Amino acid sequence: MSITIEEAQQQVDTWIKTIGVRYFNELTNTAILMEEVGEVARIMARKYGEQSFKKSDEGADLGDEMADVLWVLICLANQTGINLTEAFERNMAKKTKRDSDRHQTNTKLK
Repeated sequence: MSITIEEAQQQVDTWIKTIGVRYFNELTNTAILMEEVGEVARIMARKYGEQSFKKSDEGADLGDEMADVLWVLICLANQTGINLTEAFERNMAKKTKRDSDRHQTNTKLK
């Protein structure tokens, strides 16, 4: 199944209003977002970094944790009136203009 960012925002909003009762407030969701990003970092440090897995890390699912980050980010976008499709398109245009040759000429990336 493939969905657009706009469809994802609508699905999250519908879920929150029908199953989740209401959105947590913006500050709570920001704290939850940081927690979820930390869970992604934990897996990355163990799978790709130098830390070893602990017994409690068994069964950690990087994709699921990334989806948790996306979920909370979408919640925050919905709460603050951000259309993530439009924001993403503006951000890509900004990066493309700003970095049009920056990375190509970066000797560290060769």
